[in-house]
Amino acid sequence: MAQFVVNASRHDPYKTFMFRVKWDGNYVAGLSKMSALKRTTTPVTHRDGADPARERKSPGVTKFDGVTLERGVTHDPEFEKWANLVHSIKNPISLKNFRKDVIVDVFNEAGQKVLSYELHRCWVSEYQALPALDAANAAVAIETIKLELEDWERVTAVTEPAET
Repeated sequence: MAQFVVNASRHDPYKTFMFRVKWDGNYVAGLSKMSALKRTTTPVTHRDGADPARERKSPGVTKFDGVTLERGVTHDPEFEKWANLVHSIKNPISLKNFRKDVIVDVFNEAGQKVLSYELHRCWVSEYQALPALDAANAAVAIETIKLELEDWERVTAVTEPAET
């Protein structure tokens, strides 16, 4: 069975280095890393008294793991502005605006959008403005946010593009 319907001659899966993340209708500037989209459904076990040798399992509660976004520190304030909607010394939580829907777009090597996911009702649970600073280490300063979310789904309107 072919892995790709439109591009039957393609054998390589999509790469992880071509992606963009969008909220409030804008792509996030300078994003360099995003953790995996993962969900886990807890099994509920039970026994039937007439069958003492076997456990039965059914699906229980589904949990969606948080997603961490990383980028190099710049003057773009978007991570901090969103994190401040949840907690700020000067302002109380913004109940109207602290949750956002986020879109993750994945692109092929030619820059064509091949996959898209919507992350629903996200909010910032962790914000790291600066990493540990070390004068003996020549590294990029990384800013991170961790998003909690209630659900994610694949956008089925994004279909496999014809590759040239």
